Amino acid sequence: MTLERMSLARQVDVALEKLSGELKGLSAGTIVLQIRDDAVGRFGIRHLPVDCGTQEQGTSGMSPSQVLNLRRLAIEALKHKSGWTHGEISYDFGLKQGQVYVSVLFESNYNMANVLFRYSPKNRDRREASNE
Repeated sequence: MTLERMSLARQVDVALEKLSGELKGLSAGTIVLQIRDDAVGRFGIRHLPVDCGTQEQGTSGMSPSQVLNLRRLAIEALKHKSGWTHGEISYDFGLKQGQVYVSVLFESNYNMANVLFRYSPKNRDRREASNE
């Protein structure tokens, strides 16, 4: 299946699936997805190294089931995105008392050159244009 045919929700799910190994080691952070033409471009995680715990230190990251819950919440949040195709989606997540908490930030981006200077040809013949 090509990227053009995949829904944005499915693309987000695939991106988060690719990040699941890294997410399992984290207790908090921000997942960032850059969107172009309703398609996920770049994606990754921002986090502070101190939030990356290990079992030996007494703190651990998310379990596989918590990562799945995060993916479900991220896809569910897409229902609030409407009317834009370019921008960024940020998912802030944290693990508190065994629960995954997620907040989402949608950022739409527009290119002013496309808005103001879009070429739209006029349907005129030469004779009509010379009479102006």
